[in-house]
Amino acid sequence: MPQADSPKLHKILAQSGFGSRVEMEELIAQGKITVNDAPAHIGQRVQVGDHVKLAGKPLKLRFAPPPLRVIAYHKPVGEVVTMDDPQNRPTVFRKLPRLWQGKWQSVGRLDLNTEGLLLLTSSGELANQLMHPRFGLEREYAVRVLGALSNEEKQKLQDGVALEDGPARFGSIQDGGGEGANCWYRVTISEGRNREVRRMLESLGHAVSRLIRIRYGAVVLPKGLKRGAWMELDVADINALLQAVVNTDSTTGPQALPSLIGADSLRRQRKTTVNQRKRTRQPTGTARAKQVNDR
Repeated sequence: MPQADSPKLHKILAQSGFGSRVEMEELIAQGKITVNDAPAHIGQRVQVGDHVKLAGKPLKLRFAPPPLRVIAYHKPVGEVVTMDDPQNRPTVFRKLPRLWQGKWQSVGRLDLNTEGLLLLTSSGELANQLMHPRFGLEREYAVRVLGALSNEEKQKLQDGVALEDGPARFGSIQDGGGEGANCWYRVTISEGRNREVRRMLESLGHAVSRLIRIRYGAVVLPKGLKRGAWMELDVADINALLQAVVNTDSTTGPQALPSLIGADSLRRQRKTTVNQRKRTRQPTGTARAKQVNDR
């Protein structure tokens, strides 16, 4: 008989890659799942050795948590960040490596016309941490606008401009060069509202002609990573990303990290087969990444 600290059935099913926890609870409530040939019930706990079936078909369960994985993807213009698109447009998920358990979770989104760094992880918990407004992880963008920004406009963008969903501000603005009417800037924000960078600049009459996310927290978009290609982050990269969360919130301490990336889980991380593997040099203080599919 399962012990009181044994994992719940719906959690193990989700962890084994059969769907979300909510979906698994629905299957249990519908009577489609049995444990040791008896109908399962909501909240039921299971242990190694139990025989679990879905509609009479045996299921292979994984009790140990799957290895935590995070990848950096260079999203091109024209792809959407969604699993299923009603308009049948290309999605970023079509190019990602296969997960044997679970599914990739995007850390925020980039709109159709925005390119650059998109982080994806096998852990929904980690994705939520990295996106949560409380932590305010800094995002950096290279943006090309029509017309140069005056000093007064730069100051206004850093002080805050009014948008329909509330005030918004840049943490910093740096000149990035440009020719003629097109001017490049590097800007930072600490939240991920829909089209926020574009709307801020458009509120001052500057149309955005190109927008590239070049950093998310401690991870930068590596030079040489082609559009449509991805890199898998190693243990040091993931730790740097998590440490940024700890450093931005006093209520989160190092004790919160093991639930996301325990030492045992890290040691079990699967080595990725590569066509070409090379170390990309990053600026001091940023995360490192290994290229796994140079397309």
